[in-house]
Amino acid sequence: MSETVIKLENVSYHYPRAKRWALAKINVEIGRGEFIAVMGENGAGKTTLCQCINGTVPNYHEGVLKGRVEVLGFDTQACKTTDLADKVGMVLDDPESQLFTTSVRNEVAFGAENLCIPADEILRRVDWALGIVGLSEFIDQAPTALSGGQKQRLAIATNLAMTPAVLVLDEPTSQLDPVGTRDVFEVIRELRETEKMTIVIATHKSEEIAEFADKVLVLKDGHVVAFDEPHAIFNNANLMQECNIRPPQVSELTSYLRERGYEIGSKPILMQDAYNAITGWYAREDRV
Repeated sequence: MSETVIKLENVSYHYPRAKRWALAKINVEIGRGEFIAVMGENGAGKTTLCQCINGTVPNYHEGVLKGRVEVLGFDTQACKTTDLADKVGMVLDDPESQLFTTSVRNEVAFGAENLCIPADEILRRVDWALGIVGLSEFIDQAPTALSGGQKQRLAIATNLAMTPAVLVLDEPTSQLDPVGTRDVFEVIRELRETEKMTIVIATHKSEEIAEFADKVLVLKDGHVVAFDEPHAIFNNANLMQECNIRPPQVSELTSYLRERGYEIGSKPILMQDAYNAITGWYAREDRV
C-alpha cells in the first residue's frame, strides 16, 4: 500500500439527540492517490464519514466523536477546520449551495483569494482548474447559466484552485442525468491519474464505481461491513442485498443468465467484460 494519507482509528460519532451512533468503530486506511468509493443505503453513515475527513465533524457539530481521524498527518480534533481548507477539498451533492459569485472566473478564484495567494498565481490556478474540468470557454459566464453537470464540475474546480491533496465528494452526481454523471466521473479520473490526488466519493452510482474506483467501502448502520476491490464487492450478492446496494446492470444480467443454466465463466462488472464473456460463451461449441 502507498503512503497512508487518511487514517480512521476506532472512530465512532453520535449526533445530538440521535437514537444511535452514526458511525461505530470505523477502522480504515486510505493511501495517497487512491480512489475510494463509499457506498451504502441512506442513513448508513456516508456523509458523516466524509465530514470526518474534512474536519467538519466534530468541529462544526455538537456531537460526540470517539477515536482518532488523521488526515495528511493532522489530527482533525486537534486542529482547526481552516487548517485543512487548502489540503482537503469538499464537493457537496448540490452545487447550487456552493456557488454564489457573478462569474465562473470569480467562483474559482474565491477560495484561493481567501488563502491570500498572490494574484498572478490565482489567475494561473483559475486557468488550470477550468482546463481540468473542461470549462475554460465559460470563464466569463455566470454560474447560473451553466447546466447541472457543468455546475458540479465548477464546484470541483473551485476546490482544485486551492490545490488540495485530498478531494472528498458527497453524492456529487445525485442530481445529474447520465451525461452529467459521466462528465463528473471523467474529471475525477483525470485528477486521480494526472494530479495523483486522493479521491473519496460517497455515491450510489455502481456502474461508474465499477469502472473508476480502486476500492469500495460499504457501510451499514454506521459500521464497515466490507472494504475491497469493486469486483469482489459487486459480485457478493448477499452483501448487495443486505446493504440495499444495486450492483452494476451487467452483473445483474450475468447472474440472471447463470441462474438459468448459462455458464459464461467470468463474473464481469464492466460492459466490455460482459460483452466478451457472453460472446465467448456463444462461440463455444459445447454451449447449452
